[in-house]
Amino acid sequence: QAKRYDLVLMDVQMPEMDGISATKAIRALRGAERNVPIVALTANAFNEDAAKCRAAGMNTHIPKPFKSEDLVVALAKALR
Repeated sequence: QAKRYDLVLMDVQMPEMDGISATKAIRALRGAERNVPIVALTANAFNEDAAKCRAAGMNTHIPKPFKSEDLVVALAKALR
């Protein structure tokens, strides 16, 4: 919260706090920090996984492994 970020690349499966919980915590903040674009990075590539990410407040979803072009498109989309 002490720093401002242009974008967050959020790993969905992390120890202690997963990416879904972290995204919900960011979206619950007060002020402009809550609106930072969040791009999910996950090995879960099913449609329902992408839907969970969007429901949590993530802007887009990139399944791993990914191609660099996919990352560039997702970043551009999130930063619009």
